[in-house]
Amino acid sequence: MITGFEKIVEERIRQAQKNGDFENLPGAGKPLRFEETGQIPEDLRLAYKMLKNADYVPPELAIKKEITSTEALLEQMTDEQLKYKTLKKLNYLIMKLNTLRKSAIEFELPQKYEERVVDRLSLNNNGQSVNK
Repeated sequence: MITGFEKIVEERIRQAQKNGDFENLPGAGKPLRFEETGQIPEDLRLAYKMLKNADYVPPELAIKKEITSTEALLEQMTDEQLKYKTLKKLNYLIMKLNTLRKSAIEFELPQKYEERVVDRLSLNNNGQSVNK
């Protein structure tokens, strides 16, 4: 049995169809894309969908994104002191990500570029070692 509310909704849909409101909509004629939720337990799917709709990003993914942007920034830098500071930040982010994961050490990301930068900083412009 159709309730009064459902009748109103059906009537408004028919009226919109007559007015052509459903023509030329974005994605018209294309198949619907359903989200892959197979890897999410069934009892958590609603919570995940709510978090996604609220544009919530898990801390692990936010840190991964920041690591990627810091690596790209580091590749373009020419100032050695600034490179060293950025490298320290990158290694901190990697350490933070590894700590958040709480997984076996074999799966941790290795810290980056440290040896190369230290070697470069310990040489002067002539390629000679600098005494400390």
